[in-house]
This record gives sequence, C-alpha cells and structure tokens, in this order.
Amino acid sequence: MKSFVDYVKSVFTGLWTLLTGMKITLTEFFTPKVTQCYPENRATLKVSDRFRGTLTLKQDEEGNHKCIACGLCAINCPNQTITIKTRTITTEEGKTKKVLDKYIYDLGSCTFCQLCVSSCPHNAIEFSPEFEHAVYTREKLVKQLNKK
Repeated sequence: MKSFVDYVKSVFTGLWTLLTGMKITLTEFFTPKVTQCYPENRATLKVSDRFRGTLTLKQDEEGNHKCIACGLCAINCPNQTITIKTRTITTEEGKTKKVLDKYIYDLGSCTFCQLCVSSCPHNAIEFSPEFEHAVYTREKLVKQLNKK
C-alpha cells in the first residue's frame, strides 16, 4: 500500500515531466521556421549529408565497380530489394571465381534502411543524395546498377 508521501512525490514528478515537455514545446514554437520552395530553388537546395536517396555502386580508379558479388547485401535486405546475378569464371591461375553479371535494385520496394550498405565487406555500395524518382510505372523503378 502506497503512503501519502509516495503519492505526493508521484504527483510532483508528473508535474515536473509535464513542465519539461511544455518547455521543449514552447522553445520549438518560437524557433524560426525554414521553408524551402522546392521546384524553384533546385540549384541552391541543400540536402542533408545523411539523406538516403538511391543505391549506387562505387567504382575504383579504373572505372570498374568494387562489388565482388558476395551477395551479403541481398541476404541482409529485409524485403529482397536487391537481386544479384553472378557467373563463374576460371582465372589464369586455374581458380574459379564469381563475377557480378547483373546487380538489380528495385527502388520501389526499398525501405532505405541501409542494411545493405552496412553489411558490404568491400564498401562497394552507397546511397546517393538523388531524390527525384517520380515515374508513371513501377517497372521504371527497377534499375540495373552495374551498367557501364
């Protein structure tokens, strides 16, 4: 059974948390708001550094993509947005090696969770800040990323 002192403490604790929340609300209420007129200011539009727009394959100095076709990004994707098609080749030393044939990315079903980027062992994929993806059909949102 709670005592009267515990009851009074809980009332004052609740009142304190209410006042803390109201302080935060009033602070945000009086901060100046920034509205960007999007289509008109494309040239000066500032996109956040952490924005996840579309998935891209990184390339090395020679222009080749860094992907080694391990498939970890496709495995870690929660809704199978990424499909990797590989082929096996034989190297000059006689070893077999997997080579990336097609890297297919479905932008329409991507949740932009970045699990694919964080699981890539060779840092071969990243999200670019590109954000204009309006199309009339969903088929145009399926992209092959390893085109040259």
